[in-house]
Amino acid sequence: MKRTRFARRGGLTRDAEQLTKLALGLAQSASRVEDEYWSGHLASLVDRLLAAANEDALNAALDQLWRDDARAYDELADFIEAGAECGAQSEGGENYDVLLFAAPLLAWSRFSIPADVIPGGIVQTLKVQLGAHVFAAGAKIELANFLFSPDQLPRGYSETRQLRERLTAGLFGSNPAAVDTAELPQTTNFLSDTRYLIGVVAAPRGAPLMRWQETDGSREHAGNQWRSQGGAVITPLLPACAVEVLLPNAYHAACREADRASRPYSLAASVSFLETVLNVKADRLRAVIAPFYDKRLEEYRIGFTLGDSNEVVHGVVWALLGAEDEETDVLGEIEGVLRERGVTDILVLEDRMPMEYCDECGAPLYPDPEGQPVHAELPEDEVQPPAHLH
Repeated sequence: MKRTRFARRGGLTRDAEQLTKLALGLAQSASRVEDEYWSGHLASLVDRLLAAANEDALNAALDQLWRDDARAYDELADFIEAGAECGAQSEGGENYDVLLFAAPLLAWSRFSIPADVIPGGIVQTLKVQLGAHVFAAGAKIELANFLFSPDQLPRGYSETRQLRERLTAGLFGSNPAAVDTAELPQTTNFLSDTRYLIGVVAAPRGAPLMRWQETDGSREHAGNQWRSQGGAVITPLLPACAVEVLLPNAYHAACREADRASRPYSLAASVSFLETVLNVKADRLRAVIAPFYDKRLEEYRIGFTLGDSNEVVHGVVWALLGAEDEETDVLGEIEGVLRERGVTDILVLEDRMPMEYCDECGAPLYPDPEGQPVHAELPEDEVQPPAHLH
């Protein structure tokens, strides 16, 4: 998940100044003892600001550190994420650690990809599968009864914390947590998109939360079992979709991994989509790749044409994430995905293109072979009727 920061006007508030001071102190610490001092004070202040939904102070401090000190920025971001997704609960005289988790699903379809309420019976089956394959023995699990799109995820750290608290109340209370769908925004339809199962898991303080923390567990085995067993339960929720199931993990880490995995998945899905709707083999497609800039390189866009034609029939955006820049071999990764899917005619443009979008519909413009950003349009006379997705 790319942490893009934007400059804000005005000076820092007292809380934001204190956040930057504590984060800088932790980043410059030279001992575990000093770490604990800075960490304790930073965690306490972050917790107070999240409870008060003071996003302005949190974001102002992040903005300042983004410009001034990358290590301190990472320290503060980690504490804010932990404050949002991690909690504690006492029940029956025992103390529990609680974690908000997400289980991402990658999907593509010629139809709408569902984002909807999950029936109660499937929620219970998914909790059984999560308990058997992803979380440690004896862990308590609560799962939201909704399949979220990216548009419907919490909009900030405070909203994320509030979701964790509602699910925690459902886990330790008598009534399961139910999502108020009236409060959720409508989702935007894309050919390829991500969906999320979201829940909380709790274990006694000091005990393992995740299956791979146990002596006989591993991430690889947990992922394989979840994809196999959990995937069989999930697939009916996404009819007429091709689906790839990712390993559940802590909320922010899972969202970042979904962002990263969705790029090659979306590109491969686009090749499959064009093969299906245009009834062509991948080796008849040409991919035109170009870098798109704002103040810096922000993304690569890939325009697809049929053979030697200059008409762009489809496009994909490959956004840069984290520390990726011109020096990162992103182009090699993009070309690798295309060649793996059978596309051999690949044209890489070196010209810096502006971040342009269609004035009428807002869609990104994609590079054509002549180096012009254009609207992607499928040729209607060549589009084939819907077929089963594999």
